[in-house]
Formats: sequence, C-alpha cells, structure tokens
Amino acid sequence: MEFYQRPRTLSIVLAGGEGKRLQPLTLDRAKPAVPFAGQYRLIDFALSNLANGGYRKIVVLTQYKSHSLDVHISRTWRLSTMLGAYVTSVPAQMRRGPRWFLGSADAIYQNLNIIEDEDPDFVFVFGADHIYWLDPRQFLDQHMASGAGVTVAAIRVPVEQARQFGVIEPGAETKIGAFREKPEEVAGMPEDPGMVLASMGNYVFNRTALEEAIRTDAADDGSVHDVGGNLIPAMVKSGEAHYYDFTTNLVPGGEEDPPYWRDVGTLDSYYDAHMDLVAPEPHFNMYNRMWPIHSLGRDLPPAKFVRDGERHCDVTNTLVSRGVIVSGGTVENSVLSPGVRVAAGAVVEDSIILDDTHIGAGSVVKRAIVDKNVHVADGARLGVDSDADAERFTMSDGGIVVVPKGGRID
Repeated sequence: MEFYQRPRTLSIVLAGGEGKRLQPLTLDRAKPAVPFAGQYRLIDFALSNLANGGYRKIVVLTQYKSHSLDVHISRTWRLSTMLGAYVTSVPAQMRRGPRWFLGSADAIYQNLNIIEDEDPDFVFVFGADHIYWLDPRQFLDQHMASGAGVTVAAIRVPVEQARQFGVIEPGAETKIGAFREKPEEVAGMPEDPGMVLASMGNYVFNRTALEEAIRTDAADDGSVHDVGGNLIPAMVKSGEAHYYDFTTNLVPGGEEDPPYWRDVGTLDSYYDAHMDLVAPEPHFNMYNRMWPIHSLGRDLPPAKFVRDGERHCDVTNTLVSRGVIVSGGTVENSVLSPGVRVAAGAVVEDSIILDDTHIGAGSVVKRAIVDKNVHVADGARLGVDSDADAERFTMSDGGIVVVPKGGRID
C-alpha cells in the first residue's frame, strides 16, 4: 500500500508595512493589527486561510509598531506544538547587518535561516492586510502541476485601479508573459478591455527558486528589494513565473459565494470593506462554518438593546459585537465593536465604531471611522459638517471623517 505524503510547506506572512495610508488608525499599531469587523484584526484573514487549509507552520515577519500585533498573535494563535504547528512573530533580527528590513524581499532574505531550519519543499508568502477567502491547497496544487518556480494569485480589477497593483500580462497557459508593478498606464485584457489581471500579493514558491531569487536580489544594489517590484519581474524574465486565477478557488462551504478580495490599504477601502459586510446580502460572507475566520474575542457579556423611556432601539443592517449596549438609539449600516455604548436619541449611520467608544445622548455620527475609547459628548455632531470635521480630524479622499484613538468630540 502506498501512502500519500503531503509536501512540506512553510508559510511566511509579511506584516512589516508602515500603513501610512491608514493613519490615524496606524499611529500606534501595525497595519495588520488594525481591528476589522468588530472582533477581528486584519491579519486574522491570512492566518485563517492558511490554518484552515492545513498549513500550520507560519512565521509572521514584523517591524513597525508591532507590539499590539505581537500580543494578538501570542494570545490568539496558539496552535498545537505537539503536532508541529505554530504561528510565531519574527521581528527584524539584523542577521545580515545593522539595518531594518529594506523591503519585503529583504525581510525574507534576513530570515533565510528560518527556511533552512524548517527545510520545506514549498513556501507560501502572503500579505497580512487583505480581506478574502482562499483555499491554499488548490493554489499549491496548480503550482505543483505547472512546474513553476513561483505562482502569483491573481484577480481581475478595473483598469483605472491598475496603478495600485502589480499587473500581470498572461502568457501561454498559466505563464506570466509580463509583470508591471503599479504602472501609470496599462491596456485592458483583450477579452475584457475594462479589466486588468492584478497580483493579490499572495505567492507560492519552490523553496530552491525562492532562495536563489532572494540571494540574487540581495546582491543587486539597484533593487528596492520588494517581492512584487523586483522578485516577480525577475522570475517572469527567467520564465519561472505563473499565475493562479483566484476566481477558480472554491473554499469548502462557500461554493455559492462570489469570489471576494479587498486590499484595505487606504481609509476608503477599509471603510468600503466594512460596508460590504453590513449590506443585506453581504459581498463577503463571514458566516461559513466550514471555513471560519479565527480570532480571540474579548470576554464580554452578550450585546443588549434597551428601550430608554419611550425611546425604542432601531438597529438595522449592522454588525453588533459582544458587550455593546444600545439604549434607545438608532443605528444603521454600521459596525459596533466590543464595548460600544449608544445612548438615548443618538443616531449612528454608515459608520465604523471601534472598541469602548461612547456615543452620547442625542448625538449624531455619520460616515465616520471612530477609533477606540473615543467619547462623543451628548448632542455632538460628527460627519454632518465636513468643513468643521476637516479642521479637527483626518478626512479620507472619499469624505469619511476619521477620529483617532482616545479622542473627545464635543
């Protein structure tokens, strides 16, 4: 009898980005540690996809403002070490000299010892700040069948968004004919001129191909040492790079759900991803029990909706987390994170309210992202007068007002 031996894999999650475009949410936390959908952190989606697929040897490469991220990983992602599973955060160790990570490729180069110690056949390299479902087993299956050195997960996006992504020009079969990182101008796909094929920032490498490409890039003084900007174009040139059509990936229990992936690297994309969740028919279904998003919720009592005198609660199209109390307030098209309080007569619309924020009686909050521990005074107005909001707070390009952690709105 022959036994099937699963290929040895190591997963690297790149979590060292500064997240400048998400400020003020990233003023004192790493981008992958930014809260999402009430009880999650952004990194939970990449880690859940890998863990659900059975790939449970995971290192998270961290750098900027990583304390809250490190704490989240250590408390939440405790896998069975007895069975060889682990999720561990790895800061810049300066093994190659006294410097921080110069880019995502340099982050891997500085940690090649981890690959050597684990001795995998294949290495997943995933970003830490995307919202999506992906069964990595299917991703790896195509990679192995194609004989590629690297396979890049790809999704179609509108051509006007091309400058935000690495753009793939398909070659024969699944080969990448050309790869351009964040091009200013690009033609659409021949069969779909309004769309381009974009990299999702998720890759699977043959171990030997990755090590060779990383070392070659490290020796190139003209490189910015970025996986998408340098490694992938070099491997396209050598004929080793293929792409994987994300729309063919079907996670267990999600066969009827449309493909969904969002890069939440800006305040507007972060906001839009939340609005996708609160729609009557959500674009991203988090309720698939066969492919859950794992996290560690706070130990709080159930949410509570209270009539305050003659005032009834009116909560619609809203995600409500543990410990929330809405007392005679109105909440619509919003996300209420753990411990939020909404007092009598308050109105919250089209907003994301993070942990332990107090929305005072008779106040109005519209089209806003409010970070943790903010106090909105009774009768205060936010998201009503954009000029007044812009004098005090950050305004996104799309007109969303963003209040930093611990603020007060009078």
